[in-house]
Amino acid sequence: MTTIGFIRHGVTEWNQLGKAQGMSNISLNEVGKVQALALGERLKQEEKWDIIASSDLSRANETATIIGQKLELPVSILDERFREMNGGKIEGTTEQERIQKWGENWRSLDLGMETSEQATKRMIACLHELIETNYGKRILVVSHGAVIGMTLRALMPDKFQKTFLDNTSVTILKFDENTWDCLLYNCTKHI
Repeated sequence: MTTIGFIRHGVTEWNQLGKAQGMSNISLNEVGKVQALALGERLKQEEKWDIIASSDLSRANETATIIGQKLELPVSILDERFREMNGGKIEGTTEQERIQKWGENWRSLDLGMETSEQATKRMIACLHELIETNYGKRILVVSHGAVIGMTLRALMPDKFQKTFLDNTSVTILKFDENTWDCLLYNCTKHI
């Protein structure tokens, strides 16, 4: 059995402004750093983890590094496949700005965005590779809200039709004999 602890990165300025981040390389703000410290302290008290993997984008990598310092565990895997869905031209804009620029139906336009299918496929491929090379271990994966949510819906469609993940939330999955089970979803008791 392998355990995966998905963590959404801490808060950024763009999160607070409601701007789409996608693959833009945005750092944590002070609130995000405090959240990551609190989560690291929680994980240190509650559970033993073997590996920390992270998206290579700074907001996820910073979160993973802060948690790793608390756990005395380095971030040993940085992988671009754990990145957020590419937002194309919408990155750096708010919903209101998108409507002003492209209209109410902006989602139906070709704005250079990665499809949910593409993002889910790369995330799941990376996840299976991680499990294959680290079977039986407890692995933290620090990533991004949309791509984690899409992955949960793909792995367990009967359990997750919709998802929402708070910043620094913990979602724990168990993988055993090609079966996924969710032990904890979107938990933020540390904040």
